[in-house]
Amino acid sequence: MLHETVGRGETITYGGLAARSGTEVPARGIGSIMGANPVPLIVPCHRVVAGDGLGGYSGGDEGHGLETKRWLLEHEGALPTSLF
Repeated sequence: MLHETVGRGETITYGGLAARSGTEVPARGIGSIMGANPVPLIVPCHRVVAGDGLGGYSGGDEGHGLETKRWLLEHEGALPTSLF
């Protein structure tokens, strides 16, 4: 669903994705699901952000996930203005 509905240059919050899923999964649960994503560039979980920041990211070099997430979002022109 994520790769079909949140395209390049777009972001969605964990809560927004939870609401869009039509399930009872809360935003924190969506975060756990995104963190377990084995193919983060194919299923672009870097496009899912927290309501008050970047949130987390399990892709990229160990210990540099948020740097990788920020770079990917900047590269796509999708870094939310409030996160600059």
